[in-house]
Amino acid sequence: MWKPNTETFLACDHPFEDAKVVLFGAPYDSTTSFRPGARFGPQIIRSESVGLETYSPYINMDLTECRVLDTGDLELRFGSPAPALDAVEAYAAAIAAQEKIPFMLGGEHSLTLGAIRALHKEYPNLAVLQLDAHTDLRQDYLGEPLSHACVMRRCWEIVGDGNIYQLGIRSGDKPEWEFAKEHTILHPFSLDKLYEWDDLCHQPVYLTVDLDVLDPSVFPGTGTPEPGGVSFDVLRQAMTRACMLFDIVGCDVMELSPHYDHSGISTAAACKIVREMLLALHD
Repeated sequence: MWKPNTETFLACDHPFEDAKVVLFGAPYDSTTSFRPGARFGPQIIRSESVGLETYSPYINMDLTECRVLDTGDLELRFGSPAPALDAVEAYAAAIAAQEKIPFMLGGEHSLTLGAIRALHKEYPNLAVLQLDAHTDLRQDYLGEPLSHACVMRRCWEIVGDGNIYQLGIRSGDKPEWEFAKEHTILHPFSLDKLYEWDDLCHQPVYLTVDLDVLDPSVFPGTGTPEPGGVSFDVLRQAMTRACMLFDIVGCDVMELSPHYDHSGISTAAACKIVREMLLALHD
């Protein structure tokens, strides 16, 4: 199952048997409702990661000292999201069964559901920490219940009330906001509440980062840009804290659509967020 990968993210080529984190790509964007292209995110994050050093001066750690394996991209069939979700679920489950942390590079946000299905079977009291511009709580989108616009609603059906924590949200239909008041823990516009959620220290956490949580002035390379987001450094600090403080049992970084930003700034930001998360997971 763990095939050799000729191009890896930075120094992420540790033997599987000893790896703590297993990185994999999920190149899929068939339910994208605005601008497609997130399927190209995983490959370009790998190829452009060579522009970064393995060392982080933020936390004085080096990826060469961390036990991470990048296993490459899954082969996902375009079209109906169900087979793609099943493939992600099976792969994440195989990683978690070996007591390792699955780390998915997207790809559209709908794929998070596959990982949540797998992790919830391993950790029945799983909490989900979502950083995003959008609520993603629709019952369906244009008749499709597995759309990226519905991913947190489907996750709620698995983890239940009070186990989805949402930060940075600044967009969504009125019924989604009303649903959140009753069923999730949503704090809009900023990531500040992350520093108050000590309760999350007491249960396993799946961390999902939709990169459109960043303001499009610093991250235009995404399918559904939403003005009013956070800065890169605010996100970096929040991710570092979450990965160091909480019991992260799975995570993802989703929704880079690189061809909407020919400057490469968005890709560089995504690469650096992935590096900092990988390092913080080893602290």
